[in-house]
Amino acid sequence: MGTSLILLTGFLIADIVVAGLEKIAEPGERLLAPQGIKVSVGGHPANISIDLVKLGMEPRNVTIVGTVGKDLFGRFIKETLMQYGINVIIDEIGDSTNKNVILVVRGEDRRAHLEVSSSRLLSPQRVIECAQKLRPKLFYVATGMIGEVDSQLEYVLRKIKDLGSPVFVDSVKPIGKTWDFLFPALKYVDIFHCNRREILEMTGEKSLENALENLLKMGIGLLFVTLGGEGAVALTSSFMLKQPAFKIDVVDPTGAGDAFCAGIIYKLTRIYGEKLPLVDVRRIPPETLGEITLFAQAVGAAACTAPGTTAGVSMRKVEELVSSQGRDILRKQIIEPR
Repeated sequence: MGTSLILLTGFLIADIVVAGLEKIAEPGERLLAPQGIKVSVGGHPANISIDLVKLGMEPRNVTIVGTVGKDLFGRFIKETLMQYGINVIIDEIGDSTNKNVILVVRGEDRRAHLEVSSSRLLSPQRVIECAQKLRPKLFYVATGMIGEVDSQLEYVLRKIKDLGSPVFVDSVKPIGKTWDFLFPALKYVDIFHCNRREILEMTGEKSLENALENLLKMGIGLLFVTLGGEGAVALTSSFMLKQPAFKIDVVDPTGAGDAFCAGIIYKLTRIYGEKLPLVDVRRIPPETLGEITLFAQAVGAAACTAPGTTAGVSMRKVEELVSSQGRDILRKQIIEPR
């Protein structure tokens, strides 16, 4: 099976996106979808993998392990990822693939309607065995909808860390359970990403500052929180970094968080390369972390400029954003020692 620079796992979804709506239809009302109804590959590991390839990472360095159903949506997900050249270790289990119907009204956040099915059948041992064979330079997992991998997350991440692979966790609001499954595993997490709503929910705090402190105390090395139009925060045991957002015309924010994570992963591999497993993320200098966060924000912003999760992402678009707005964002960036 060889080696892989990045190994990703988590839930895979067929996204059915209706963007650019003037409003949500009333009961019995029929409205035109002005930008059409598009079906695309979704789920954090799929979106991030595609974004990484579109940014210029060699597809052979990107591997996904996951599950889909034995249906047309499952085949669509596998075939799409393979068309990008991404290594897929995707098992067809059960009759139905995860699906997400996403409605986007202009100027408003997305409305998601989710079916969770095949991702619950992902085997912890399958994930561990793939990691043992591939020895990735970074392991990424999207939690919250992956059945026994969630319930055994502490064990899975410990086995991954034993291989010497840095661990990047991104968690969505859990389906059918509380956030409690996550906390014992955080001591094995090098990098963690969530958004404002998620961190407030998982910590039970009302203020972002308290939520950041509480989550970091659980053992995370480097914590990123995306704040939508307000930018992003990065926190280590040494300092907090706050950056304002890029100014863009938002078409569809569906894939912004995944694109942000892809930006982090891409920039880390560009800066540290093969030495990435040796990097202590707690000791990344503020200037370097500012550069990483800026790039990640630019990738996230690019994702918002087109319908769907990955259509807007390209290195050209990212470079245009950084060139036109990056200097001003870095000038307004705040770094607070802790």
